[in-house]
Amino acid sequence: SNCRVHNHKIEMQEHRSKKRKANTASTMPTTQPNLKSDDYYAILGVPRNADDSALKKAYRKLAVKWHPDKNPDNEEATTNFQKISEAYATLSDSKKRQLYDQYGKEGADAADHMPEGAGAPGPGFAFRPGPSGGGVHHMSPEEAQAFFDNLFGGIDPFGDMGGLGRSGGAPQNIRFSTSTMGGRPGGGMQSSFQTSEHPMMGSGFPANVQSLFGSARGVPGFSAGGGPFSSTFGSTDHNPFGVQTRQQEYDVIPPGTIISLKGLVSRPERNGDRGTVEYFDRSKGRYVIRLEDSDETMSVKPSNLLQHVHIHIHDLESKAELNGTVGTIIAWNESKGRYAIYSMSMKKVISLKPEHVILERGTVAQLIGIAARPELNGKFGTIQDWNADTNKYDVQLSEKSIIRVKAEHVRI
Repeated sequence: SNCRVHNHKIEMQEHRSKKRKANTASTMPTTQPNLKSDDYYAILGVPRNADDSALKKAYRKLAVKWHPDKNPDNEEATTNFQKISEAYATLSDSKKRQLYDQYGKEGADAADHMPEGAGAPGPGFAFRPGPSGGGVHHMSPEEAQAFFDNLFGGIDPFGDMGGLGRSGGAPQNIRFSTSTMGGRPGGGMQSSFQTSEHPMMGSGFPANVQSLFGSARGVPGFSAGGGPFSSTFGSTDHNPFGVQTRQQEYDVIPPGTIISLKGLVSRPERNGDRGTVEYFDRSKGRYVIRLEDSDETMSVKPSNLLQHVHIHIHDLESKAELNGTVGTIIAWNESKGRYAIYSMSMKKVISLKPEHVILERGTVAQLIGIAARPELNGKFGTIQDWNADTNKYDVQLSEKSIIRVKAEHVRI
């Protein structure tokens, strides 16, 4: 009997010590997530009194950054994704959160085995491992993915930033071309039209790939002068008086486009973070990016950006039912030569070759692998049209230059 009392006192002392450490860690200012921590609040980078909205916002931001499909062949990303999902799954459940705050992870795990409606145990209660000795349960990769899918099943978590930013393409009507260019911008194109709302701005999704290329009249950032729907966003020139002037340019990603950072050497901790394009500083050859949920901006090279643009799936034989449906580019796998695409209809990520991915009109893309005209490789241009019969794009490089290239020679 005395032995049991002594053991109980030791357990209580250990529990209070753990609780003090957890309280100290969670009340410290946490502006950045700490994925090496064991504390759920520190992992998400939120204070201990964070409300449900703040918790969900932190989870979404981190889950999108570390999602395994966005980070192929990256074990660290998979582990971080599990930790993030486990932390939010606990803190977003009021009963589990209360038990976690009082007793740590063992208490949160015990919530699943407590009778419905039962309150938290009183002072002096100590959780012990079950008969199997398993201790604390940690999420598996499959559980983390299922939790993510269930939470964001009705929206696109990769191509949307809570109504901020754009995901590429011209958000209007439909057009695709089945004839030649006629040798000049806008000349000789035979087009068919069908009204359809853009997937991120209207009430429904387009029925097929005809919804990609619509008239851009009235769309912010496009004007009829100087060629077919030339971008008025362009780069920004700074003068001594601080006044910014916009130029018509076709090789510049439009402001507001949602991107992720990649390949940063000086600030590797920012790789995977999302943001929106502010403008392109042509004198430095860099984009100024505003980071998500922050006033912080960064100046980065074009090669350090991945655009999360909307696409349509085309000519897929293995899953023909997906043809014409909408998706979002979330990653490019260089070793496999494929895009990772979040399919809106499947609510999951699939891997597709570039020839099965149709970019929307208005998207700025890079030309690659053109053997006949190697001087074009590496250049950027704005997609103005797509030919369904040949699976080729009409890409505008300048006010007077539009070229037609195969889909596999265009890359985001």
